[in-house]
Amino acid sequence: MSLPDSPLALLNNLTPTEFLAEYWQKKPLLIRQAIPNFEGLLTPNELAGLACEETVEARIIQNKNDQWQVEDAPFNEDDFTSLPEKYWTLLVQSVNHHLPEAAGLLSLFSFIPLARLDDLMVSYAPTGGSVGAHLDSYDVFLLQGGGTRRWEISTQTDFTLVENAPLRLLKYFKAEQEWVLSPGDMLYLPPNIAHHGVSEDDDCMTYSIGFRAPGKQELMQGFLEHLQDIVQAGGLYEDADLGLQQHPAEISADMIAKVETILQNIKWDKSTISGFLGRVLTEPKVGVFFEPVDTDATGEVTIDNFSQALSEQTLWLDLQSILLFSSNNFYINGELLSVPTNIQTCIQELADKRSLNTPLLNDAQRRMLAETLHTALLSGYIAVE
Repeated sequence: MSLPDSPLALLNNLTPTEFLAEYWQKKPLLIRQAIPNFEGLLTPNELAGLACEETVEARIIQNKNDQWQVEDAPFNEDDFTSLPEKYWTLLVQSVNHHLPEAAGLLSLFSFIPLARLDDLMVSYAPTGGSVGAHLDSYDVFLLQGGGTRRWEISTQTDFTLVENAPLRLLKYFKAEQEWVLSPGDMLYLPPNIAHHGVSEDDDCMTYSIGFRAPGKQELMQGFLEHLQDIVQAGGLYEDADLGLQQHPAEISADMIAKVETILQNIKWDKSTISGFLGRVLTEPKVGVFFEPVDTDATGEVTIDNFSQALSEQTLWLDLQSILLFSSNNFYINGELLSVPTNIQTCIQELADKRSLNTPLLNDAQRRMLAETLHTALLSGYIAVE
């Protein structure tokens, strides 16, 4: 098995421009053999092993006589050996944070901005395994790995949920279309399309490539918090012209006008918004931790030996790192990264491809990269391999 060499092949000769214009956030699309005979990136046992690690977010979902049960990771071997033969699902989030091979798969979806990428979730289910009828608040590509899965979808607007369920399950689901996906088939769903997937056999693995769509309330609240951090105003409220009021308890129109004038001094522009998005879109998820360089084991990592390493090996983003840019401003893991003009194209390539072939650069560029990224290296955000 090999991955397609371009999004054009992934979309069955539908160009990315056509896909974005006709389907993105508009309507579902079924693509047969998006990746012909896709075998997946890991086996069911490897996925279960991943779910046993302390730092991995995973769930086991069971459906017993229409009673749903959810257990959270970490798991152990006994948790899996005690499961029934049917009607359960293992979901593992952010597999791209733990599996280097995931980068090649996600790169096929680079026609969608990385600023929108959420994660790669992988699920395993024996026959009858499902997470119930539900809808998502994000765009998702459902790529079938091993086995087969039956998908039913609906454009219904009744989003009433099942009461007291441990999952956000739709109480009333009426399928309008259905397909059985085999290895390599893929289904794209925009946000808020009701869907229900059920494993058809004992080897069903589905790869869900999700693209987040932040809520408007979330964006507004986050931006106000961002303004709180960057807006500075000196002085005190002044009312040297204060006059007598008929009602001492009244908040006067004069006071309201004075505060209105103060608040009108809160200004923002596109640069402010860019800085907010750069930080919030690269902020690591809860539970993500980076391993700083162990200088006791490796010795001091100086800019000089970092520069030398760049002449011999490739520079990589850590699997959990997010690096984005807007114009000449760069952001990594929620932090502003100051990048000299001479190497901005290099950092852009690192952001786009998650790696940079630094031996091809000249000595001056490597030195400048080492100076710019030294702190990021020590923090575990990047690596040289």
